[in-house]
Amino acid sequence: MTMDGRILGRVALYGVAYLTLGFILLPLIFVTWLAFFAQEIPSFPPEGYSVKWFGAIADNRNFVTGFWTSLQVAVAATAIGLLIAVPASLILARRHFLGSAALSQFLLLPLVVPGVVMGTSIYVFQIETEIATGLPILGSLAGLVAGHTLLVIPWTVRLVTASLTGLDRAAEEAAQSLGANQWTTFFRVTLPAIRPGIVAGALFGFVTSFGNLEMSLFLVGPGRITLPIAILQYLEWKIDPTVAAVSVLQILLIAVSMIITDRYVKLARVV
Repeated sequence: MTMDGRILGRVALYGVAYLTLGFILLPLIFVTWLAFFAQEIPSFPPEGYSVKWFGAIADNRNFVTGFWTSLQVAVAATAIGLLIAVPASLILARRHFLGSAALSQFLLLPLVVPGVVMGTSIYVFQIETEIATGLPILGSLAGLVAGHTLLVIPWTVRLVTASLTGLDRAAEEAAQSLGANQWTTFFRVTLPAIRPGIVAGALFGFVTSFGNLEMSLFLVGPGRITLPIAILQYLEWKIDPTVAAVSVLQILLIAVSMIITDRYVKLARVV
């Protein structure tokens, strides 16, 4: 009876796990299916299948421009976010001082603050900064990158700090005892050890920045558009499988990035 109970429990556990996974993947399956519908107005069952909607993406100037803008902003924000978050993670993990806990919570705030609130706050801040300094920040690409950098920092801080917390400092101490200075120890010992956390944080930060809509609505200027905003504007006037095709390409971009990243750095170690 005990063995049968364990088998039934295992079957029930796997059943719930697969049902949950299917529920999560169901929207992706439907979006991918919709991208290949032949008719312009989606209806079920489909009248046929076609790949013409993927070709329609290239003919839409807003989609192409929005993609390149989102890509540029996400790459720049990820790079700047890493330069800020990695040293911050080292300080939080290796130094205990008054206010360190508050600083840690402060760096993670963008994960819990609603995007509309962040967008409004950054918009007002950029207005006040432009008035005070005269710099053309509002609506600029630099202002958009600065806002998206705040989305990258929490992921990197969280994952790099987790990597540092689980790091055995014996290797660092051995390197220093053999004559290596702090910089050599960091680049030769510490950095390779926390590389999975850095790569995972950069990946999640990039994905979050690339797909951000709420904050970007407040920070884009005239003549500038990101891919999520281009999709939103397209849906205001027209509904056809072109949007589903764009979404499929976004999914493929993220999937390929994760596969390539996992090839060199096993993400299962940190996520």
